[in-house]
Amino acid sequence: MSDQPARQASVVVPTKSVGVAIMLTLFFGPLGMLYSTIAGAIVMFIATLLALLLTAGLGLFVTWPVGVIWSAVAASSYNTKLLSGDTPA
Repeated sequence: MSDQPARQASVVVPTKSVGVAIMLTLFFGPLGMLYSTIAGAIVMFIATLLALLLTAGLGLFVTWPVGVIWSAVAASSYNTKLLSGDTPA
């Protein structure tokens, strides 16, 4: 037996930048949402595609800002869960 103290492992997980999430979603739409939320990106990709086809593109004036807001909220929520000690999904 050794007299060394037991080592404790630490896992470092970086936070997600809300600013980066907003910029990626502004520039790339639902594809940029993959940074902050994968499920949200899939939902918004389908919604954006439907809005594009059904409204000849005018629906993008609604779906694009919704995606930006969703992305920012998802990144902020991830950081809150991470810093509170919960395991983010």
